[in-house]
This record gives sequence, C-alpha cells and structure tokens, in this order.
Amino acid sequence: MNKIVFATNNENKLREAREILAPLGIEVISQREAGADCEPEENGVTFAENAMIKAKAVYDIVKCPVIADDSGLCVDVLGGRPGVYSARYAPKGEECGKLLAEMQDVPEENRGAAFECVIAYVDGENEFTVNGSCHGSIGFEERGKNGFGYDPIFMCGGRTMAEMDSEEKNKLSHRGAALRELFKRLEKKGE
Repeated sequence: MNKIVFATNNENKLREAREILAPLGIEVISQREAGADCEPEENGVTFAENAMIKAKAVYDIVKCPVIADDSGLCVDVLGGRPGVYSARYAPKGEECGKLLAEMQDVPEENRGAAFECVIAYVDGENEFTVNGSCHGSIGFEERGKNGFGYDPIFMCGGRTMAEMDSEEKNKLSHRGAALRELFKRLEKKGE
C-alpha cells in the first residue's frame, strides 16, 4: 500500500500525518482530495468510536484504504476532561485560555495530563484501531508559535509542544505514536 486517505479536513493533522508517513513510503491524501466531501457526526463516547465513525463514512464514499483519528487532551485533575470533547470544549482559538482559567488554582504537581489519539483503519476487508499517547502536564501560560489546539499549554520535557519544531513534536506526539503503530500493523498485514 502506498496511498491512504485521511478522513479529515484539518490541515494541521493532515500535515503531521504526511510528515510522519512519507518517510515510510505512504502517500497521505485528504478526504477532499479523494472526493469525499462529508462531515460525519462524531457522536461516539470514546476516541475509538469517533475515529471509526469517520473512517467508515469516508470509506463508503472512496472505497479505498482510509484512516481517521480522534484525539484530545485528558487532564488528570479534571477527571480526564476535556477528553473526547476537546474540540468542542471552547470556541476555536479559546481552548487554551478556558483550560488555564479552569486550572488557575491547581498547583504544578497536580497538573498532569496526556494527549490521547486513536486512529481507525478501514479498507473493506480489515477494520482496526491503534492508540498513541503523550504524557506531560499543563503549563501556566501559553508559550510557543508552532502547533495548534492545546499545544501552547501542554508541557513535555520542560517545553510546550508549540515550542518544538515539527520533527521534535512528531517524535513525541500522541498522533506520531499512533501513526507509527499503524505503520507496524500495516507492515505485518502486508507480510
């Protein structure tokens, strides 16, 4: 397999997938490029359910291998919130500010968090999911200009994800881990 459709309209996620899978010989095209202009309703209660909903919806249109991800930020002191609702936690661009406000009185030692990612794969014969995670903590202010979403407040190794270049971030990120796991599964399938 050298081409796969990524069921997303998020340019940042698409760029990351291309950067991670290209060296492995996999070309990633967007659902729009593949002719699947749809926005499936993500009404699952887990990352895996939402990822599979998107993958199946796009597969039904394009009839070729599709991946879809669902990911989010799970904050320990908030009982795992915003979790599966990360994208809907606050208006776009206001996520970090809302989370920082909600955690303003939480001391550093209780600010543990993890980015979680589940990638679903569908090709008409096979359906499976793979997981990836990145553990860190929530900072006290937004820092850095790279990345997107919660990257400016997610601390990993003394820096935020938004302070890392894409190569560093891809090595550590939840999506990078899940995509590498996907590649291992696809490689075994092809043996």
